[in-house]
Amino acid sequence: MDKLIVAGDVASRYSDEGTGDNVIVLLHGYLESIEIWEDFIPLLSSRYRVLAMDIPGHGISEVVGESHSMEFLADVVHDWLQELKVNRCVLVGHSMGGYVAAAFLEKYPDMLSGLVLLHSTPKSDTEEKRRDRMREMALVRSGKKELLSRVSPSKAFALENRKNKGEWIENMGFQVMLTEDDGIVALLNGMAERTDRSLLMRNSSVPQLYIFGKKDEYIPQEVAQIIKEEQPQARVEWLEHSGHMGFIEEPLRCASLISEFSDLCFKKSVTTINPE
Repeated sequence: MDKLIVAGDVASRYSDEGTGDNVIVLLHGYLESIEIWEDFIPLLSSRYRVLAMDIPGHGISEVVGESHSMEFLADVVHDWLQELKVNRCVLVGHSMGGYVAAAFLEKYPDMLSGLVLLHSTPKSDTEEKRRDRMREMALVRSGKKELLSRVSPSKAFALENRKNKGEWIENMGFQVMLTEDDGIVALLNGMAERTDRSLLMRNSSVPQLYIFGKKDEYIPQEVAQIIKEEQPQARVEWLEHSGHMGFIEEPLRCASLISEFSDLCFKKSVTTINPE
């Protein structure tokens, strides 16, 4: 059931499924909302309490200003979890949600039992990527958001999956059109301005899992391989038949990886808190 909450003075929508002390938090990506997790949450909520939030600027969560920095969004997530009396969790960030998760790691590491970057990266934008974001902003500001709705959803899936995921692609395009223009711009600004957290991640003692799709057009396999080599502290797993949306393209495999990792994280957290 969807709920509304004011966290950090920002009105946000969230979902809360499952029960128990072991909490998994899902943060969606750019041009998405909590609806993107609709079929994935049941794969986890039978064993964990699963929380998901509309990141401010997307879904029906509030837009605050012209730029939503990753640090600001991490603060909102923190305040939301505090309101729900969640002290520790495994934080799963998809794409842009991973950027928020990395900022959360920097600011609130003691609240993390583990961190999962799902089709995401600790790196900052390249100059080319920043230019792409500026072009997207220009499209939105000139009233041409429908171009994003036609291109972005299908590109997120592996070529081999685009036909059988047509309903998902259509729904994602519809979601783009429902997203406030100001929200898109605020998040594009925040992503373009974000800092590189590669060193932070590498030096962190928080357990980390990176999941990449071998057919991802946004994070190609050769780029993901470089990230793997630069982040030896992290466990890295590959989805053989996925693009950028592995939790939709290979949901059972993706859920299994997150569950296995989370079980180890929760066990380690209990051992750390209650040493024998």
